[in-house]
Amino acid sequence: MSLIAILDIAHSDLALTPTIAECPEASIQVVSHSTTDPETGLFFFLVERADEAFESALEDDHTVTDWTLIDDFGSTRVYRLEHAEGTKLISPKTAGIGGLMLKAESNDRGWTVRLHLPDRDALATLWEFCETEDISVELHRVFRQDEWVDGPATDVTDEQQTALVNAYEEGYFEEPRETSLEELATNLDISPTAVGGRIRRGMGKLVEATLFEER
Repeated sequence: MSLIAILDIAHSDLALTPTIAECPEASIQVVSHSTTDPETGLFFFLVERADEAFESALEDDHTVTDWTLIDDFGSTRVYRLEHAEGTKLISPKTAGIGGLMLKAESNDRGWTVRLHLPDRDALATLWEFCETEDISVELHRVFRQDEWVDGPATDVTDEQQTALVNAYEEGYFEEPRETSLEELATNLDISPTAVGGRIRRGMGKLVEATLFEER
């Protein structure tokens, strides 16, 4: 029976890791369908809060040989990137073992990925691949396919869930508020900007998963 696995992966040579470290306030997501043909070397990314500093970081990123701004929606932009030789990717290996990368989103150290895998043997194979490539892996959750589709799939990351729960427990959603982003940031040991971003994105995903019907 197939599995859904949620992993954190990190390595200095993983795609866009230098840019992620340089611009932690930006939220980067892989446009998943563009990775179905990794042989092209071209990948698409949706970036929230992209600015001149972000594009400057792309210029200095050793995992990127070329980038093109495809669309600009103001605070959100779409980029097409070509990775440098030697850039580490797990999407080709995932496809090679019969899996599919459902989602990849930047976190503080690298990427949080949601994978559809044929079975636990495939997960073990991918884990061994990461160990061989010296890619740090942290497994957050594994679901069997039937269990995953029975419940709402919110795509809320562990970081967003932690921020939301902490905000709720500390009274951030009360009126008047009983805490501030600065106090939450101290609790979570991250910046107020990062806390606000996690709360906003996490709430957006919860609304999308629970209040909107499939069309």
